[in-house]
Amino acid sequence: MKKENLDAKNLSGNLKRLSEITDWFESQEEIDIEDGLEKVKEAAALIKASKERIKVIENEFEEIKKEAALHEQQ
Repeated sequence: MKKENLDAKNLSGNLKRLSEITDWFESQEEIDIEDGLEKVKEAAALIKASKERIKVIENEFEEIKKEAALHEQQ
């Protein structure tokens, strides 16, 4: 897997790349095992990075909600 394809902070880019990988599999009449394996490895790494980024984003939203609630109470 190419390292430049994986950016833990670029959720949109990761999702776009996952879509490209899906399209690649769907467009193949016969899948080369080695190429398919590399695509699956890349997709797994992208999914992991995307899940981690989503957790960070969720935590940021929770912090914003807490701050907003504190300001409403004042």
